[in-house]
Amino acid sequence: MSSSLDALNQWVLEVARLTQPDRIHWCDGSDSESRALTELMLSTGDLIALNPETYPDCYLHRSSPSDVARVEHLTFVCTPEPEDAGPNNHWTAPAEAHAKIDALFAGCMRGRTMYVIPYCMGPIDSPISRCGVELTDSPYVVANMRIMTRMGAAALARIERDGSFVKGLHSTGELDPDRRFIMHFPEELTIKSYGSGYGGNALLGKKCHALRIASYQARTEGWLAEHMLIVGIENPQGETHYVAAAFPSACGKTNLAMLIPPEGYLKAGWKVWTIGDDICWMTPGADGRLWAINPEAGFFGVAPGTSAKTNPNALAMLDHDAIFTNVAVTADNRPWWEGLPDGVPVTDWQGRPIADSDDPNNGPHNGPAAHPNSRFTVSANQCASFSPHAEDPQGVPLSAIVFGGRRESLVPLVFEARDWTHGVLVGASMASETTAAATGAVGVVRRDPMAMKPFCGYNFADYFAHWLSFDKPAAKLPKIFHVNWFRKGENGKFLWPGFGDNLRVLEWILKRVDGSADAHETPIGNLPQAGDLNVEGLGIGADELDALLAVDRAGWKHELSEIGAYLDSYGARTPDALKREQQSIVDALNG
Repeated sequence: MSSSLDALNQWVLEVARLTQPDRIHWCDGSDSESRALTELMLSTGDLIALNPETYPDCYLHRSSPSDVARVEHLTFVCTPEPEDAGPNNHWTAPAEAHAKIDALFAGCMRGRTMYVIPYCMGPIDSPISRCGVELTDSPYVVANMRIMTRMGAAALARIERDGSFVKGLHSTGELDPDRRFIMHFPEELTIKSYGSGYGGNALLGKKCHALRIASYQARTEGWLAEHMLIVGIENPQGETHYVAAAFPSACGKTNLAMLIPPEGYLKAGWKVWTIGDDICWMTPGADGRLWAINPEAGFFGVAPGTSAKTNPNALAMLDHDAIFTNVAVTADNRPWWEGLPDGVPVTDWQGRPIADSDDPNNGPHNGPAAHPNSRFTVSANQCASFSPHAEDPQGVPLSAIVFGGRRESLVPLVFEARDWTHGVLVGASMASETTAAATGAVGVVRRDPMAMKPFCGYNFADYFAHWLSFDKPAAKLPKIFHVNWFRKGENGKFLWPGFGDNLRVLEWILKRVDGSADAHETPIGNLPQAGDLNVEGLGIGADELDALLAVDRAGWKHELSEIGAYLDSYGARTPDALKREQQSIVDALNG
């Protein structure tokens, strides 16, 4: 037996002594194991079978009402020095963190089974992939990890070859919000999560490993682990360019990853290929380009708002072999959520009867039928636009990196960074405006660097420096762009249609990559001229197009001042190159 498997067995025994499960099950990822787990969960009520005719092999899971989302305030990065975790993370000293959470783990699996889940993030044979093992007492976690990762015997064999793995320990505990922590120990490649069964807190391969721990691994090993979609754009000549894109929540990330071209583009022969909708691991190749994989094998998507209008590819893949969490149910036992045009829910996400409009006392009558953060888990290969190159071990070469945010004003539809350093500043300063519905305050700008604010496993200042380090003489780095689909006109309506028509912007981006499109140089970056964008059939007038591409110098002076203050908030570790870049834009705006 290899030393890595020795270490794994020793760790499993140590955890078993601490948690005291009734039995230990080593997951092999087989179909027979999956069927047995499903039967177990159906018998306990952890899963509810949906309509077998319209949704074969689909199941509903209802989580505790107090356990429906990630818990940022209970999520910690535990490094020896607080400066290494940075002001972007909650910090606890490792020894204190272990002691606090191990006290919760003590005896917590009595009467339960501990499942040992070996998993691989990324294609089994990819040199970019990394492995982990999650120990959990939740069969729901096992079922989801089987969809979201390459789980079982093949992953265990890879762990034996690699000689290392990320250790993840999870228990649902009592599902008590006051006894809930998600602890990360980057230098130990260890995760401990207690008291939650929700995906982002319990599926440790996802945000915990694939971003927080992997971002630390990536820094030490010379690659990048990013909160980005990966999409392939094939033009009528049959050439495919791959784009990675980072957006904060509510900015259309999954929709872009599964985009369907507008009718005119479809007729012309444009195609869009989905590699991934959430996480991108990229590493320099021998040719100097950045090569990327999607470390996940499935989608853990937000259900509300997913419809034939917003994302037909996503909706079409959900009619078989899917797990739904906290959605509503119709009378004929189909899953339902807000945004679907058909069906009437009869029970809400907690299983309560939907109120009869004629009788306000008949059941709950407040709030949505499906929880706003209700989810679907489904294998990526069920997506109609899933790329045949998504499993390529070497990954796909990136032509462009796109950052974006939700800004009603100021930020143009699209602009190109002048060079890599400028692009890193664009990513480091990206932001979205809050809405009244979300926060009670309209237009508050929240910085979310590279959309990694909740997910970077170390100090953002060091993270920015790591990004800058890729600009080496032999590098052939992707061009960097920023987009904003959410600019509004004076009438308060969106100026850009979005959704499939975003391909029109990507077309200009890719023409900039191959040098076949012009651009207008401005202090904030290079913008398309009005005639450079194909807006045929959109009904967008010249004034609206000018507004979409306008650069408000006074507004940008204020923005750059805010960006300068934000960079300063990270103190002496902030790279001087970013401060110089910020100042050069200020000087250009004043010139």
